[in-house]
Formats: sequence, C-alpha cells, structure tokens
Amino acid sequence: MRKLEGIVRMVLGVAWVLGTSSVLVLVLLVLLPFRGARIRVCNVYGKIVSPPILWIARANLTWHDRERIELHKPALYISNHTSMTDIFLGMMLLPIGGVGIAKKEVAKIPFYGWAYRLSGHLLIDRSNRETAIAGMKETAEIVKHHGMSIWVWPEGTRSRDGRMLPFKKGFAHLAIATGLPIVPVVVTNAHKNWAKHTMTAFRRTAIDVKVLEPIDTGGWTEDNLHEQIRRVEDLMAAALPPEQRPAPRLEDGAA
Repeated sequence: MRKLEGIVRMVLGVAWVLGTSSVLVLVLLVLLPFRGARIRVCNVYGKIVSPPILWIARANLTWHDRERIELHKPALYISNHTSMTDIFLGMMLLPIGGVGIAKKEVAKIPFYGWAYRLSGHLLIDRSNRETAIAGMKETAEIVKHHGMSIWVWPEGTRSRDGRMLPFKKGFAHLAIATGLPIVPVVVTNAHKNWAKHTMTAFRRTAIDVKVLEPIDTGGWTEDNLHEQIRRVEDLMAAALPPEQRPAPRLEDGAA
C-alpha cells in the first residue's frame, strides 16, 4: 500500500512539474533576449512550483530565522544537500533576483531541464576544471552586474546517509570574486523524506530549516581559503544533529 501511495504521489508531482514547466518554457522563449528577466521569472516559478511538491513529498517544514534570507540579500546562500527535497527548498527560498548553479546533467531532464537551460541560471561542467572555473567567473560577473544573489550546494553532490560531505572550493572562489556575504542554510532530516536515488519512497518527515547568521567574506583571500572553508563547515556542522555531522577528519585524529 505504501508503495502504491508513493507511485500516486510521484505521478501527481511529475504532472505538476511538467505542466508548470511547459508554461514556463513558453514564457522564457518570449523573454529570450532578456537574461535578467528570465532569471527573475524562474525565481517566481520556484516559489509557485515548490510548495505543492514538498506537500506531495510529505515534508513537514519548520523554519528558523527565515527572515535572514531577505534581510541579508544579495548574498551567497549555501546549504547542505541530502535529498531532492533540498532542491525545492532552495527554489522556494532563493530571493527574486537570485541565480542558481547546477551541474550540466540537469539540462537533460525533460521539461524541467529545458526550462533550466532557458532560465539564465548557470550550468557547470564539473568534469572539466577549466570550463567550471570559466563558468564561476561568468557567474560572478552576472551577479555583480545585476546585483543578484547566488544559491550553491557546496558539497557538489547529495549525501547518501545524511552526513554533511566536505565542501568543494567553488563557493569560496565565488565569495572572493563577488564579495557577497555567505548565508548558510542548514537542512535537517531531508534524507529521511526523499532519499537519494529513490523516486517514490516519500516518508512523512519533520524537516528543520535553519538560516544562520551571515558570514562576512571581505577578508577572504586565496591564501586563507582553506581556513575559511573549514570555518563555514564547522559552523554548519554545529547546527546539525550528531548523526548528520561530517565524519571525523583524518587531521582530527580519525583512524
């Protein structure tokens, strides 16, 4: 019975995303010459499409200091990533005039991926370091020109067990290039709601979303990059329950 319910919920979710994405694609085609307008339209789309999907996925959300999202924009928002749930949370939270960064494989998803490609948001080829760096520089220029925010999942992939993974350096390079403050968003229990590599296993889950105090990046340089990344990791880990905190690092004495 639970499996059947999961299938029904998935069908409803797919129908909702396909229907709304089809309309969105038509709007984006009309706005093709205007990248800033396309990005903002997609921000609005994210706020419309996400709440029903989170309801379908049986996510019961509790917010902590959500007002910091708007209060500190423009900003570089970063979040831990354990579930498809996180993607819709990010779409719902990203302020109007914010740009997202996704791996290029997202563009292959029917309707949703096509809309993303047209959206003006950035696709990164993580298999090619030079292309990825060029993409980061392009993002920094767009953000500075339009006064936009950025949303990034710095782990680079979803965690299988809910534990926070080591952060990639890309978000820190973006912080230096844009001068934006970092606003960490810590999501608890999303991996129990909609686990990685599952499409129908939705579990009713209480999910906490904590928006932490902004981190000033004015003093960040290439020379202190490692220390700054470690500082952000530690702040976010402290806001997670023990079972979602990163595995001990070797330099911390792990075997």
